[in-house]
Amino acid sequence: MTEQNSKKRIYVAYTGGTIGMQHSANGFVPVPGFLSETVRNMPEFYRAEMPEFDIHEYHPVIDSSDMTPAHWLSIAHDIQQHYADYDGFVVLHGTDTMAYTASALSFMLEDLTKPVIITGSQIPLAQLRSDGQVNLLNSLYLAANYPIAEVALYFNNQLFRGNRATKADADGFNAFASPNFPPLLQAGIHIEVKAGALYQGQVKQTLQVREITPQPISVVTLYPGISTDVIANMSAAPVRALIIKSYGVGNAPQHPQLLQVLQQAAERGTVIINCTQCFKGKVNMGGYATGNALRQSGVISGYDMTLEATLTKLHYLLSQPLSADEVRRQMQLDLRGELTL
Repeated sequence: MTEQNSKKRIYVAYTGGTIGMQHSANGFVPVPGFLSETVRNMPEFYRAEMPEFDIHEYHPVIDSSDMTPAHWLSIAHDIQQHYADYDGFVVLHGTDTMAYTASALSFMLEDLTKPVIITGSQIPLAQLRSDGQVNLLNSLYLAANYPIAEVALYFNNQLFRGNRATKADADGFNAFASPNFPPLLQAGIHIEVKAGALYQGQVKQTLQVREITPQPISVVTLYPGISTDVIANMSAAPVRALIIKSYGVGNAPQHPQLLQVLQQAAERGTVIINCTQCFKGKVNMGGYATGNALRQSGVISGYDMTLEATLTKLHYLLSQPLSADEVRRQMQLDLRGELTL
């Protein structure tokens, strides 16, 4: 892609995470200002080919394991407040819940026409062999030169659709995967756009932030011999939605008591979504009698959504004044490229 004549401006939001941490006697810790100082001392970020960028460090920074829907909303509002002044956005984030934040932002940021790229690292930026340098460098470059107008997650030379990504490796550089959707872009010797679409800019939209509030949602993973009481407790009030991680293409035990518990919960207005435990693949509740029994009990298909996308989509929909039936209907629609029908 040809370089732009004028410098693009990128807004960098450092929310927290390993990338900006400093070594101490007690291990790696976040230190205010340390990330900005580290970047200033790296001349590669200021080469002529690079865009201009401003780093805004959150105070206090957020450990990604402490992330909540309130933090997702703060990040969304931060982007909204600076939207008119920048050409793209990079969010630095801890890896543990990065895919949840990427999925949440994909639903919250409506009419997005600029790239929002979430990235981080497995080794702090200031440390030898850090993957943070190439992740941040490439994220800035891509945000300036490849206007893929959606929320994306960049890690280890791949740009993923944010609501299709999931953490796949706890300690490897190839920490994220997109099991059911190809990368938007591959950054090798040449940068190759794969499943992404470049925004052409014909229509100027005003960014809207759909506010979300924390919702009581349960997640249960089926296992051989699981008690019906466990399912009953996980779907009891005040729970508004239950995600079932089922076997294979969406199968579960056909115990009459279990099916009755699910049906009663669905009749109370609980939204019950069937997602597969498998890393890759799609729920098809019509394929086997066991899956069909779930469907007849009021359980809906999660298709090939990740857990992160399912959970954050539920937060997004349940935060709106929608009936349970309307939430069920929209959960089965492709709203932001999060599922394959």
